[in-house]
Amino acid sequence: MPTLAHPSSVKAVLFDLDDTLWPLAPTLFKAEAVLYDWLALHIPGVTRRFSNAELRELRMELLPTDPQYQFNVWALRHAALTHACRLSSENHELVDQAMAVFSEARNAVTPFDDVVPGLARLNERFRVGSVSNGFADLSAIGISRHFQYSIAAHQFGSAKPHPEIFLAACDALSIAPHEAVYVGDDPLLDIQGAQNAGLQAVWMNRFQRTLPEHIVPAASVTTLHELEAWLKRA
Repeated sequence: MPTLAHPSSVKAVLFDLDDTLWPLAPTLFKAEAVLYDWLALHIPGVTRRFSNAELRELRMELLPTDPQYQFNVWALRHAALTHACRLSSENHELVDQAMAVFSEARNAVTPFDDVVPGLARLNERFRVGSVSNGFADLSAIGISRHFQYSIAAHQFGSAKPHPEIFLAACDALSIAPHEAVYVGDDPLLDIQGAQNAGLQAVWMNRFQRTLPEHIVPAASVTTLHELEAWLKRA
């Protein structure tokens, strides 16, 4: 159930996306499987040389080689596939098509049951936005109508937990940071990041995790229904 402080002067609710509004792991697992099947048909040299696990390792090897990979997961995946093509003596000109296949599967998410009705009700009282380090496409997912503003790290050029991306969302919604509640699942990226930017932070704990002792959110909830109940005290 919701815990701790009461929200004050809240005008906007901002959300993390992955593992806050839908589960990430099964989505990524399926998207990577869909992509791998496509690669086997269209760039077979890559799948002959690399397993899916080895392609993940290749991404991790590339991660420290370019600062943008810290906030642009799409660019990292694209670069890793391009590199895999070269190592396999395959045509890397098909990488854009491969990424389109992956992106479509990546956006085939299933929101938690409380998400769509919860977002609709929140829109009746608050400005609603999202701040994400991923590259989910809310229009492709079909829920963009519930968000007045959405910002992603790969578009902005900076990622959570840096304050800049949170403050940019507040500016876009014409609110002061203290007038916003940020809801997310990650203790460092979401809770501590939002608090350092001056926002109130609510922990979305859908998976019965435990917070580090030094991180204290304004509230802890497991659904948007609980979030609404807490916000109604404002």
